[in-house]
Amino acid sequence: MSVLQKKIDFVVFVSVAMANPNGDPLNGNSPRTDYSGLGEMSDVCIKRKIRNRMQDLGKPIFVQSADRSEDGCSSLSERATSKLGSAKEYKSPDLYGKKACETWLDVRSFGQVFAFKDAKGVSVGVRGPVSIHQGVSVSPVQVEDMQITKSVNGEKGEKARSSDTMGMKHFVRFGLYKIKGSVNVQLAEKTGFSEEDAQTLKECLRTLFVNDMSSARPEGSMEVVKLYWWEHNCKDGQYSSARVHRSVQAELIDPDRLPSSMGDYRIVLKPLEGLEPEVLDGV
Repeated sequence: MSVLQKKIDFVVFVSVAMANPNGDPLNGNSPRTDYSGLGEMSDVCIKRKIRNRMQDLGKPIFVQSADRSEDGCSSLSERATSKLGSAKEYKSPDLYGKKACETWLDVRSFGQVFAFKDAKGVSVGVRGPVSIHQGVSVSPVQVEDMQITKSVNGEKGEKARSSDTMGMKHFVRFGLYKIKGSVNVQLAEKTGFSEEDAQTLKECLRTLFVNDMSSARPEGSMEVVKLYWWEHNCKDGQYSSARVHRSVQAELIDPDRLPSSMGDYRIVLKPLEGLEPEVLDGV
C-alpha cells in the first residue's frame, strides 16, 4: 500500500428527519443542542459510525462495539494482548505502536492510547492523521418529546411495573448537520495510513448510516446528502483546512420559515483556485 502523499479535507452534509442523531446522557438522552439551539453530534459518535462501516467493509478494527465484536474479546486490553502480546515484550513503545497501526485500520486512522493495568507502567500513544470535528446543524433544530407507554411488564412479582408505565422519546423534527474533517499527511506517514485507507474512509463517509438503524434512528431517517472531498496537490495543502471547510456552506432559502426538508436549503460552493472537490451523493 502506498502511504498518503496529499493532504485531504472533507465536508459531509447530513439530514435528520424525526430521529435522534446523538443523545445527551446528561439530558435524558435528548438530542444534543448548544445554547443557541443548534443541533450537535459529537466527534466520538461520528467516529463510532465510521468504525462500524469499516467493519462492514471487512477491515480490522480495534475499538469494536460489544454487540459487534468479531473476535470474542470482551475488552480492549484483551484484544490488544491477543493480537500484539504484552507491550513489555517490545524494545520500544514506538515498535508496539507501529505493530498496532499495521494491525488495525482505526488505529492508524484515528490514533489510540494503549494504557492497561497489566502493562505495569507501559503506556503507548498513537496520534492518528484523521481528525473529525463535531457535527453542527446549519440552523437551530426543533427538538420534540413524545410520551410512550410499555405494552407489557418487564418483571413479575413485587418488582413488576404496570404495563402503562410512562416513558419518553426525544427526536429532531428536521435538521441539516455539517461535519468537517481532514487527513494530515505528516501523521499518515507515521502510522502508515495509505491512499487505499483514504478511499475506504471516503466510502465510509458516503455510506455513514448504512446498517445504523435503531429505534432512535429508524431506517431512512438519517441521510448523507452530499460529501465534498478535496485532495490537495501537496503534503501541507494549498489552503488551510479552515478555509477549505468554509468554502462550502448550506443556507436557508427562507430564513423566516421553519425548515422541514432539504428543499428549504441550498448548498453554495465557493471556488478555490487550483483546488476542486469531488462531490458525491450519499447513500
